[in-house]
Amino acid sequence: METNEISKQSRGGTELMLESLHARLNPDLLHKFQIIASRVRTLDPARKRILWLHDKPCREESSFLEQAANRTLFAGIVCVSHYQALLYHLIPGVPYGEMRVLQNAITPFGPYLPRRAQRIRLIYHSAPNRGLEILVPVFEYLATIHPDIELDVFSSFRLYGWVERDEPYRSLFARCVAHPRIHFHGAQSNDRVRLALSECDIFAYPCIEPETSCVAAIEAMAAGCLMVCPSYGALPETTANFAHLYPFSEDRPIHARRFSAALDDSIRTIRLRRAEDDSSRAQQVEYFNTFYSWDRRAEEWKQYLYHLV
Repeated sequence: METNEISKQSRGGTELMLESLHARLNPDLLHKFQIIASRVRTLDPARKRILWLHDKPCREESSFLEQAANRTLFAGIVCVSHYQALLYHLIPGVPYGEMRVLQNAITPFGPYLPRRAQRIRLIYHSAPNRGLEILVPVFEYLATIHPDIELDVFSSFRLYGWVERDEPYRSLFARCVAHPRIHFHGAQSNDRVRLALSECDIFAYPCIEPETSCVAAIEAMAAGCLMVCPSYGALPETTANFAHLYPFSEDRPIHARRFSAALDDSIRTIRLRRAEDDSSRAQQVEYFNTFYSWDRRAEEWKQYLYHLV
């Protein structure tokens, strides 16, 4: 399979980005390029090649970029955040002049509608290895303090076609299923997750991986959720100062305590906002639906590709 083809099994953020970009570009223009998402396997000699980076640099997949001759195989190298571009500049040594930052994008949500439900709904919609092991015990604790909170968990490696990688998290999934106020959904379609985001109050994301971007965060904040996450990786850049950020720590107990305090504060904030108009949340929704819209990003891609032609 060519590396610019869309995976039929995986439905993660990278695959959704590639699929959405293909759907929005002129086919005649697109035909001139091989857009390779992250991992180089096959190069098409008949087309200009774009390396669209989504992951962090690693020895196995990106050390070849250390050599200038290898970089000339590509007409362009695209990063999804300025944080990621910095990593590729510092680690494999890609010159800034050879990279272009084109951030991720989403299908916009509608205008912000204030939540009016009596219960405060939290959501986690990412892979299990990105902080679910911190979230579950913290929620179990906070649920004893806040009788009006619930948690929806959309998480499974099945979304990426890696069912076997769920195995270390089976006991964690079982804790979710057993808790009366945690609703475990496993892997669901993006449409199903977007519907839930439109009804939830907080995206609780104690992320332990240095994200290069975060489509889950973009969609949650575009839907009107308050986001609670560490100031780690590209999350401060992606969330544009709208999130409730707390200092990251590699020490898991310390991280859990900091996350618990931030989430507790956000739950109390949400409860107070029920009685007042929250103009800042409306501003958040407008920003994320505008800046991260596919209409805007597809136009940037089109201009970029025409320039390379």
